[in-house]
Amino acid sequence: MHTILVLGGYGFFGKRISASLALEPSIRVLVGGRRRDKAIATCVALGLPESGAVEVDTCQADLTDLLSRLGVGTLIHAAGPFQGQDYRIARAAIAARCNYIDLADARQFVAGISELDAAALAGGVLVASGASSVPALSSAVVDRYAPLFGRLDSIRIGISSAARAPGLATVRGVFGYCGKPIARWESGHWSTTWGWLDLHRHRFPAPVGSRLLGSCDVPDLALFPQRYAGVKTVRFHAGFASAPGHLAVWGLAGLVKSGLLPGLVPFASALSGISRWIEPIASDSGAMFVELEGLDHQDRPMTRTWNLIASRNDGPNIPCGPSIALARKLAAGNPLPRGAMPCMGLLDVDDCLAALRDLAIREIPP
Repeated sequence: MHTILVLGGYGFFGKRISASLALEPSIRVLVGGRRRDKAIATCVALGLPESGAVEVDTCQADLTDLLSRLGVGTLIHAAGPFQGQDYRIARAAIAARCNYIDLADARQFVAGISELDAAALAGGVLVASGASSVPALSSAVVDRYAPLFGRLDSIRIGISSAARAPGLATVRGVFGYCGKPIARWESGHWSTTWGWLDLHRHRFPAPVGSRLLGSCDVPDLALFPQRYAGVKTVRFHAGFASAPGHLAVWGLAGLVKSGLLPGLVPFASALSGISRWIEPIASDSGAMFVELEGLDHQDRPMTRTWNLIASRNDGPNIPCGPSIALARKLAAGNPLPRGAMPCMGLLDVDDCLAALRDLAIREIPP
């Protein structure tokens, strides 16, 4: 049995990961978090023994000892937000000689994980950061279609959520950069955009349709200009199912940019509550797109756009797919590199979507 501890295992994403891995007969799932009562309730709901509930604080000094005592083979860190976090949990996993996976979407956190590479190699473990929609799934899509291009000029990525409100930790992470400057690779040089501004409409395939999107800060903006040599532009935008809700955040982000508000994090709890309140009347469909532009191998202009459509509020499962896939590979003993790295090149698109096949999620290739 390969033991996997899901840290934040009863949270918005962690519970979904715990539920999926609990179906694997070769995996022993431990549900970890600060609230043992919530961990026990999750274990009971998933048909796991109550002994699988682990009370753990991410700041506790003896985390390495705890991981060793429990015999953890892989730690999945789903206790965000990752903006502002350090690598103490990953370091504890390395010291305990267990693999580490996280769902981080924080740019500096994911891009900087390679500083642990020497320690992870010495410990013989894999440390993979960003095993989520970005950069794991987004890079897998680019890797699939980049060989079609003789010259890849532009990568655009966008995500629009459905009505299901994300966890408060996710909201706080996203609101942290609202109205704040974001460095973006544009026309071959670094330029500045602003969090949740750069407002525009994008039309997704049915049933999602036209959605408002704004600029967001994600690891792809830092990693893709290095990974895909010669690309001139890398953009990422995101938006909400509710146009009034998106416009409200856009307006508040403008106040932050102008200096009239110091930031939106203090509003996170209230706005998260409003999102839950309007959930029944907003669309239950969300989507993700990755668009590549450049020249084909005969120097003719070419565009390829990949879409992923989620209905019935199944969209929040998409960020969980890559971490589930990577954990399954580790549990099965599949050959994977050792060391610390952003989660790129470790999974292909089919891997990322394998755990989502029974959900209302469908891929629309170019």
